[in-house]
Amino acid sequence: MVTWLSQVMESGTVREYFDAKGVVDYYAAAAAELGLWISEEKIFTRVFQSEDSILELGCGAGRIAIGLHELGYHQVLATDYSRPMVNRARQLATRLEYRIPMRVCDATQMEFEEGAFDGVIFGFNGLMQIPKAVNREQALMEIFRVLKPGGWLVFTSHDRERSEHQEFWHQEQVRWAKGEQKSELNDFGDRTEMTHHGAHFMHVPTVAEMEVVLKRVGFRIEATVMRSELANEPKEVEAFSDDCRFWVVQKPE
Repeated sequence: MVTWLSQVMESGTVREYFDAKGVVDYYAAAAAELGLWISEEKIFTRVFQSEDSILELGCGAGRIAIGLHELGYHQVLATDYSRPMVNRARQLATRLEYRIPMRVCDATQMEFEEGAFDGVIFGFNGLMQIPKAVNREQALMEIFRVLKPGGWLVFTSHDRERSEHQEFWHQEQVRWAKGEQKSELNDFGDRTEMTHHGAHFMHVPTVAEMEVVLKRVGFRIEATVMRSELANEPKEVEAFSDDCRFWVVQKPE
């Protein structure tokens, strides 16, 4: 059952959801049992060299960072703004005897120097779980800043125009036109629902929306493709995550 919230969605509310033990446990199970998706491995190994310094944002319980380590990428710094997620990722890496540096980090306010990384990964729709368009763009600006010239960003999002819920989005457009949208929503494309772990937030953009923002920040768009067009993922991956769109963008030389 979807429940309306009493206030506009903020980053602190989103963090509370990801701090919840049940959510941490869910992500930890994915890190331990699923590993990298076939589609992720295809893109990461094509875009990044094993010696590249890579910043992972929104690392969760370490699924991507650990998967990359096992592929020979040993210059990955895994970060998340949820401390319980980072702690669980550290525990899993320690249990596997992998030396993967991990730390708490807010993607909209990073402390890294300009041009510090060869690449950045923001997997599993993490960028789209930052409330407010201005904050998502701020995160992209920060990523642009910490990338070296010529560096790559790989991230995923949903695609509103490829969604299986077209009737919902049509009705949502009508609600916004009448000013009857949920009071906690900031931008058209936002979705929130109450779960037994707390409020879950996701922004669902269109390709055109993302292209405008990425170009405004300064990125060159190399490629964008749906996961289902890249690989036939195991049913366990499809159960864990709906189809999503990969973006591969570059900070110009």
